[in-house]
Amino acid sequence: MARRPDGPPPPPTVQRLRIHYAKRGRLRFSSHRDFQRAFERALRRAAVPMAYSAGFSPHPKVSYAGAAPTGVSSEAEYLEIGLAQRCDPQRLRIALDESLPPDLDVLNVVEVPSAPENTKAASLADRLQASVWEIALAGVDPATAAGAVRAFLAAGRVEVSRMMKNGLRTFDARAAVVALAVTDGPARPRAGGASEGECAILRVVIRHVTPAVRPDDVLAGLAQIGNLAPPSVPEVVRLAQGPLDELAGTVSDPLAPHRDDAGG
Repeated sequence: MARRPDGPPPPPTVQRLRIHYAKRGRLRFSSHRDFQRAFERALRRAAVPMAYSAGFSPHPKVSYAGAAPTGVSSEAEYLEIGLAQRCDPQRLRIALDESLPPDLDVLNVVEVPSAPENTKAASLADRLQASVWEIALAGVDPATAAGAVRAFLAAGRVEVSRMMKNGLRTFDARAAVVALAVTDGPARPRAGGASEGECAILRVVIRHVTPAVRPDDVLAGLAQIGNLAPPSVPEVVRLAQGPLDELAGTVSDPLAPHRDDAGG
C-alpha cells in the first residue's frame, strides 16, 4: 500500500473559475512554461485562495488549455483554476491583471456553474474546438494571396511536414481548415505597428485536431500548393477560440453559458 503524506488533506475545491486572457506585444515571445511561472507568481501576489492537489508534492489546481505557440499573439487564451474559498470573479480579475506583467492581460473571469447530480459539466478543453487566426503577410499582394487561397481550398488534401518531439511528421493541413479567406484589413493592430506597402491579411478558422494544425502549417500548405512566399516573417494573432459551428464556420465564446454546464 502506498504511504500517504502526514497531516490533514488539503481543503476541497469550493469554486471553479475560468479565465480569459490575452498575450500581446513582446510577451508573444514567451513560452507556455514562461507564462505558467508568471501566472503562478501572480496568484501568490494577488493572494488568491487556491485549492491544492493532494500527495507529497501539492500543486495549485490550474488547468491550462489550448495555449498559442511561442511567437504568436493571442486575444483568446483560457485556463481554469480551483479555489478553496469563494471569490468575486471581477475583483479577482482586477487583482490578477494588476499582478501580471504588461501585455499579459486578464480580460474576463467567470464562475463555472455546478453540474446537477449524476451529470458532468463539459470541460474547458472540450469547449475549445477551433480557433480563428489572422495572418498578416507584409509585402504580399492581396490578389496573389487570394489565388493561393483558392488553390488551397480546392485541394482535397495538402500534406505538410513539421518536426515534432518524436521526429519529422507529415500530415494533412487541409482537413482541419474550416474557412480561409483574404480580408480587407486587420481586426487587431499589428504587433509592429502600421507598415508601408502592400499587405495581404488572411483570416483562417482551424479545427482543433490531432496532430494540431497551426497557422504556420497552413502557410506551408499555401507555399506548396499556391507558391505563396512572403518576403518577411508573418504576423499571427489568434482572434478567437471556442465552440465551433460547423455549418456557419464560426467560433463562439467558450465562457458563455452552455447547456452542458447547466446540465440541460
